[in-house]
Amino acid sequence: MRTIIMGDEMMKNGAWKTYVLFIALTEAVGALAGWLTRNGVEAYNGVLKSALTPPNMVFPIVWAILFALLGFGTARIWLAAPSPERWRGLLIFWVQLGFNFAWSLLFFNLQAFGFAFLWLIILWVLILLMIMSYHRVDKTAAWLQLPYLIWVTFAGYLNCVTWLLNR
Repeated sequence: MRTIIMGDEMMKNGAWKTYVLFIALTEAVGALAGWLTRNGVEAYNGVLKSALTPPNMVFPIVWAILFALLGFGTARIWLAAPSPERWRGLLIFWVQLGFNFAWSLLFFNLQAFGFAFLWLIILWVLILLMIMSYHRVDKTAAWLQLPYLIWVTFAGYLNCVTWLLNR
């Protein structure tokens, strides 16, 4: 079990810096992916998509929230007592973050919709493994990742439909 640092104690211990760091890091990865795929997103606007595809403006809002939850949850894991499960969770965090970043490039810039769908399935499994690992260390950190898993499930549907419509 871990001791949760709250309120004034969090401020005194400087734990808030860890939260800010991890949230900023995940948001930066998302922002970089968005910047690198801005031309690919323009090209993506011209392909056939599912009728359930949200407007473009929804995606950065949702991803900003999801990356904040990911960063906050991961900070909780980072601040937990060292253990093999903590290290496993942090390792999976880094790997899935890399997969998340690369998916944007595969999907938008390369428009390799089929390969991106397979990549997304691996990302989904990595997120699930991360949640399971986080759950063994800090249940709150794990639950904070559930919206991420749900959104990536929906993204998988959208990716698959885009692939099938544009083969």
